[in-house]
Amino acid sequence: MPTPDEVRLLADLFALAADPTRLRLLAALLHGEKCVCELSGEVDSSVSAVSHQLRLLRAGGLVGRRREGRHAYYSLADDHVEALMTMGLSHVRE
Repeated sequence: MPTPDEVRLLADLFALAADPTRLRLLAALLHGEKCVCELSGEVDSSVSAVSHQLRLLRAGGLVGRRREGRHAYYSLADDHVEALMTMGLSHVRE
């Protein structure tokens, strides 16, 4: 049985991923690292809105960021995030 802290952290994780825009961003990052401009076009949202959502995803440990000069490139934080997205998509497609 999970501890109360583990349950709270899991609830926070699911709440963070419950937003359709954030899920679209995570799905776009399944295909590799991308900058905000690329993600903005893929999810049909403004750069400002995408940046805000990426900030939340990064704070929640779902995405990572790499800086190159003035540009920031985002990717899934680890294999666990990829597995969650892949399993979730597989489940809803059944």
